[in-house]
Amino acid sequence: MIDAELLRRFSKGGPRYTSYPTADRFVEAFGAEQYLQALAQRREGGALHGGEPLSVYVHIPFCESLCYYCACNKVVTRQHGRAEPYLAALETEMALQAQALGPHRPVAQLHLGGGTPTFLSDAELLRLMTSLRRSFALQPGAECSIEVDPRTVDTSRLAWLAELGFNRISFGVQDLDAAVQQAVHRVQPLEQIEALMRDARALGFESINVDLIHGLPRQTTASFARTVREIARLRPDRIALYAYAHLPQRFKPQRRIVAEELPGAGERVALLAQAIDGFLEAGYEYIGMDHFALPGDSLAVARRQGRLHRSFQGYCTQPDGDLIALGVSAIGRVGATYSQNTKDLAEYQELLAAGVLPVVRGLALSRDDLLRRAVIMALMCQGRLAFESIELAHLIDFRTYFAEELAELQALADDGLVTIDADGLEVTPLGWYFVRVIAMVFDRPLRSDRAREHYSKVI
Repeated sequence: MIDAELLRRFSKGGPRYTSYPTADRFVEAFGAEQYLQALAQRREGGALHGGEPLSVYVHIPFCESLCYYCACNKVVTRQHGRAEPYLAALETEMALQAQALGPHRPVAQLHLGGGTPTFLSDAELLRLMTSLRRSFALQPGAECSIEVDPRTVDTSRLAWLAELGFNRISFGVQDLDAAVQQAVHRVQPLEQIEALMRDARALGFESINVDLIHGLPRQTTASFARTVREIARLRPDRIALYAYAHLPQRFKPQRRIVAEELPGAGERVALLAQAIDGFLEAGYEYIGMDHFALPGDSLAVARRQGRLHRSFQGYCTQPDGDLIALGVSAIGRVGATYSQNTKDLAEYQELLAAGVLPVVRGLALSRDDLLRRAVIMALMCQGRLAFESIELAHLIDFRTYFAEELAELQALADDGLVTIDADGLEVTPLGWYFVRVIAMVFDRPLRSDRAREHYSKVI
C-alpha cells in the first residue's frame, strides 16, 4: 500500500516524457525544410546510422462517436468516404519520406493510433498496409500494433487484423461501470470486451493491452474496484492506467462532462491507490508511471533486464531509435530532431497534394537537450543513472553541471524515492510510482516555467 499522503502531495501536473524536450517546446521555425535535412543526414549516415531499423507511427484521426474525456486529435464523423482522400495523402507522405530516406528502410516497430484506426474498412486497412510495405521493409518479427475501439470490431475483423500482420492489440476500455460509460458517452458492456479478448487470444495475438482511466465522472472507489477486478480476471498482458485530466478550456469535448460528477482530489488518490494494489495483488508487475504487465510479457522482461525504452507511444522494448510519423498531428523523431505534422486535416491534405511534407513545427536539440534527455530517459526506463557514463558520453562533470538538481533531489531522497551516492542515482521501489517527479528535477524548461496546468497529473 502506497502512503495516501505521499500520493496526495505529488498529485500535480507534469510531463509524461515520451520525449525530451516535450512537445509543448516545439517551435514553428522548424518545418519541412529542416525535417528533410534530418532525413538526408540519416540517409548519408549509411550503415553506421541509416541502416538501423525504424519505428513507424500512423495516425488515423477519424471516430464515429465522440468520447467526452478525449484530448486526442480526432475528426468525429460517420462519413466513411472521408477516409479515401486521407489514405491518398498518407500514401503521398510515405512516398516523400521514403524518397528522402532511401527506399525500403527496415522497420522493426509499427503502430496505428488515433482517433480510431478501426474506423477504416477491411479494404482500406489492406490498402494502408500494402502502401506501408511498398515504402518500407517490415522486418520478420516486427512488432505491429493497433489501437482498437471494441465497438468497431468483431471476430472476423480481428481475424483480418491478424492476417494483415498485426500481432499486438490495444483495447480502449476506460471503465466497465455503466453509469461512468454513460457519463463519458462510451457504452460498451463487459461481455463484449471479454469476447473480443478471448477471440484475440485464439487468433494468436502476442500481446493484448487494455487502457483504463481513473478520475472519470461518476467513478467511485467501489465501482472502480469492480473494474479493476474484472480486468485482472480477463488477464490482458498489459494494462495502461491513465489519469483523467479535466481541461475543458483546451479540449472542447470535455465541456460536456458535468464537473460536479468528477471525483474529488481525495477520492482520485483513493481510486489510484486501490487500482495499484489490485493489479499488484493480481500478479501484475509495475513497469513505471501508469503501466502494468504480466511477468512473462516482453515489457516486464525488458524492465527486469534493463532494456526498457520510451517513445511517443510510451514504454517499449525496441531500441531507442528514429521514429517516422505519418498522418495529421503525428510526432516523429529523426536523429537529434523532433517534428510534428499540422493538426489541421484540410491543411495536411492540401500540403501533400502540393507535394510538400506537412511538418509545421519541431525542434533541433541542443547539446544541453541531448544531455538532459539521456539523464531523464535513464531514470524513466532503467531507474538508475551512473554519473561516469553520462560524463564520458557528454564530457561534463555531473556533480558540477547538475549541482542545483542534486540539491533539489535530496528532498526526494528524504522521502525515500531515490538514493544518491558517489557513483550515481537509483530510483527506489517506492520511487517508481513517482518517477515523473524525479525526472522533472532535470527538466530545464520546467525549472523556469512552473505553470504546469497544461500537463496531466503525475500520479
